[in-house]
Amino acid sequence: MTTPQHICIAGGGTAGWMTAAALANRLPHSHYRITLVESAQIGTVGVGESTIPHIRQFNSALGITEDEFIAATSATCKLGIEFTDWGKVGDSYIHPFGELGKPLAGIEFHHLWQAASLQGLNVPIESFSVAAVAARQRKFSPPHASREHLLSTYTYAYHLDASAYARFLRDYAEQRQVIRVEAQIREVKRDHQGGPITALSLDNGQEISADWFIDCTGFRSLLINEFPQAGFIDWSEWLKTNRAVVLPCEKDGPSRPYTKAMARDAGWQWQIPLQHRIGNGYVYCSDYISDEEAEHTLRSTLPGEALADVRFLDFKAGCRKQLWVENCVAVGLSAGFLEPLESTSIFLIQMGIAKFLEHLPGTHNNAARNQYNRELTEQYQVIRDFIILHYYLTQRYDTPFWRDCQAMTLPDSLTELMLAFRDSGLVDKKQYGLWPAVCIGQHLHPKQVDSRVAAIPPQQLIGMLNQLKSDIAAQVATLPNMDDYLSSLVAQTPLQKSGMRAGGQV
Repeated sequence: MTTPQHICIAGGGTAGWMTAAALANRLPHSHYRITLVESAQIGTVGVGESTIPHIRQFNSALGITEDEFIAATSATCKLGIEFTDWGKVGDSYIHPFGELGKPLAGIEFHHLWQAASLQGLNVPIESFSVAAVAARQRKFSPPHASREHLLSTYTYAYHLDASAYARFLRDYAEQRQVIRVEAQIREVKRDHQGGPITALSLDNGQEISADWFIDCTGFRSLLINEFPQAGFIDWSEWLKTNRAVVLPCEKDGPSRPYTKAMARDAGWQWQIPLQHRIGNGYVYCSDYISDEEAEHTLRSTLPGEALADVRFLDFKAGCRKQLWVENCVAVGLSAGFLEPLESTSIFLIQMGIAKFLEHLPGTHNNAARNQYNRELTEQYQVIRDFIILHYYLTQRYDTPFWRDCQAMTLPDSLTELMLAFRDSGLVDKKQYGLWPAVCIGQHLHPKQVDSRVAAIPPQQLIGMLNQLKSDIAAQVATLPNMDDYLSSLVAQTPLQKSGMRAGGQV
């Protein structure tokens, strides 16, 4: 009989329990056993509670239904992110989840909109996004099942209580034979310098040996730091923010189905609406503003009464040179950090888990490790470039921070993509996010549009777009308010811990 391989996850929180739940769901108990080590004395960072639509795939693969998830995590639905004051002071645009308009004869919609705008159309591009229009009106319903329907042209994510999500996944994982050990790690043991990890010595006297070790210890990076070759690639020359002050507050009215990202003098401020509160934070660069000034800015702009004391967080943007070394894989903040501007923290955890499962071999394998490191590093870089784009495209000159953002030298990878959009409206399909929404929202318009647009008479083109705008407005008007949708959903199926059903594969 084959001895099951042992996987030890160091650290809990969102990263640790997402990893434990996914592995427990995917791996046969006859071949793998899973242990998670965490200490209640060590808090989690909780930088953000906003997600992108991929989390729905993760939950679905685990067999978690939306009603039980929303009830357990006090979640609200999310159709996109509103960016305020990023291009110029007074600007506001939404980066929506889903499509902008509808293509015509293979011509992407942003080309049609750009041409019509030059010919007299005076309508913001977000008016052609179902997600953006619904978000502005605080409306929500899941997309229509028929791909031909206008209400099928968007997707959605969630705002959630990350601590509650971790507790929910802990219940899920423990029901599937994951063993939790309450302890702190005192020593990481290895056979020899440069070799694989053999065991973790804990402060309760236990020593846990394993075949695989997943580092979910956050910024402390207790396991992956044992390997010098893992290193750290510092991206702070482009992503200058290095501090955050966070403070939850009371709700200010009906929930918004979008995250708010408001540019401030030395960074930006988030507002994330949950069912019971609003999460707030100011991400800033300490070279340009003091902690006291940042706290004052945050407190003075809260939409409701504060519910806790402020917390300050330190971070540095960057990524590990190698996220998988020997038998150790870094997942979450131990792997790298990108500020939560585009809500990618949980997505990057999900990617790390999925790729590890994809490459998990019966024996340790250099080819699998190399491919994993290449794929994850590329994903971090793609998101890095998209976040840098927001800062670089600013037309603000009012503070030193924003002037310095405009003056920075970009990574070559971003320069090529940005110039391709500026010169001819080209968008690389592999890029993260909806580039036309962000570029146009921050005043970067293509100099030329698809040549096929010239065959469409101007008045016909403008008429088509005006009709599409009217159709979208009419369809959005039929949707319920998001709070009404959430109330009806949670009322249908009360949360039952034992009611979680086994799902498919991540």
